Amino acid sequence: MSNMKEELKKEYKNVWNTYTEEDKRALFAYGERYRQFISKNKTERECVRDMILQAEKAGYKNIETLIENNTAVGAGDKVYANYNDKTLVLFCVGEKPITEGMNLLGAHLDSPRLDLKPNPLYEDTDFAMLKTHYYGGVKKYQWVSMPLAIHGTVAKKDGSVVNLSIGEDPMDPVVGISDLLIHLASEQMQKKLSEAIKGEDLNICLGSIPLEGEEKEKVKANILKLLFEKYGMIEEDFVSAEIEIVPAGPARDYGLDRSMIIGYGQDDRVCAYASLEAQLEVENPVRTTATILVDKEEIGSVGASGMHSRFFENMVAELMNLCGCYSSLNLKRAMSRSKMLSSDVTAGYDPNHPTVLEKNNAAYFGKGVVFMKYTGSRGKSGSNEANAEYVAELRRIMAEENVTWQTAELGRIDLGGGGTIAYILAEYGMDVIDCGVPVHSMHAPWEITSKADLYEMRKAYVAFLKNA
Repeated sequence: MSNMKEELKKEYKNVWNTYTEEDKRALFAYGERYRQFISKNKTERECVRDMILQAEKAGYKNIETLIENNTAVGAGDKVYANYNDKTLVLFCVGEKPITEGMNLLGAHLDSPRLDLKPNPLYEDTDFAMLKTHYYGGVKKYQWVSMPLAIHGTVAKKDGSVVNLSIGEDPMDPVVGISDLLIHLASEQMQKKLSEAIKGEDLNICLGSIPLEGEEKEKVKANILKLLFEKYGMIEEDFVSAEIEIVPAGPARDYGLDRSMIIGYGQDDRVCAYASLEAQLEVENPVRTTATILVDKEEIGSVGASGMHSRFFENMVAELMNLCGCYSSLNLKRAMSRSKMLSSDVTAGYDPNHPTVLEKNNAAYFGKGVVFMKYTGSRGKSGSNEANAEYVAELRRIMAEENVTWQTAELGRIDLGGGGTIAYILAEYGMDVIDCGVPVHSMHAPWEITSKADLYEMRKAYVAFLKNA
């Protein structure tokens, strides 16, 4: 009777209680690989470059080279496609024809941050400063009074490109945004949080030493001199640069038991990294596997590197052509018969902020990967909603592969919500569901995740890609 009761009732248990010592060793090893990845890669370009190196070591070949050489591709072959170091697609060709569909993982590589304006550099009262434009959903007050780093790419008129990373090495200087001292902040503290720090106030302090021999803007001139000496950069180069201001320093183990990770950009690199490892692990699949890692999700998935672009569809067409099975109709069949996990995070239940979630439908740390049938806001607006048959299929796969999972909504119904790339791929008619991990302090400069959930997510992605 007790076994029947367990079958009848679904109880989401803390997965830590189920692990063997071997499980824990694998879990902590994976957590460390991930921690190092997000510590080193804080922009979408850095992520793509690192991921390509890992993919090539695993035998993946650049699709552009295969196209140029008209190389035939067949079952077991591994291919990647890169769009300007911002969007990356990985394929492993399956035994079944691609026309029967693919198993897809899709995550985004961009995260909330501060971007530099096209003409950012100025001087004010003997300080050299940078003007910024925040990217994505940020609480602006969280970005002041903390050490910040400068990451980015500068493209020059002569065609050369320089990559910047200042503030990550312990010997590097950092930059930042000053806040108002408490002694003079009585007016500021009467304002709403959303108004206490305005977007135009997020100005980065670069330095304060004047350059000898200059008549005006001496501090700005000194900064330009330093940039030219190290990077060959002139002021006009800012116009053709993509420079991001991000929190300085590595991700860290969080909690005395080291059960969690705190770091920048975990939304959504926590899912992107798990997707990469799962894609590289699964070889010779029955159905073709693909991992889509895109840019611009935080601002609506727009632009040539966002999920709304045709890049992924075009690369599927190119792959089918190399496999000798391309036609417009076959492409449509391949897309519509595919199944996808939209790999993105959700809000974790936080005892400091319990009222924003409904407990029976909240995601909890330590209870495994999270499946979200729908996201959207309020009345499911802007959401993809997975059908019942697809959810049942995923339940079967997770049970067979011993993956611990839970389900959740993104907060109380009338409070807010959010979206992912799920609805965009669903437009092809494929089955799509959101699948990720709970996060504390989501979109803050430093976000928190559970290593147990990370581990179960990776297992879930591998199980899904292997499923025939």
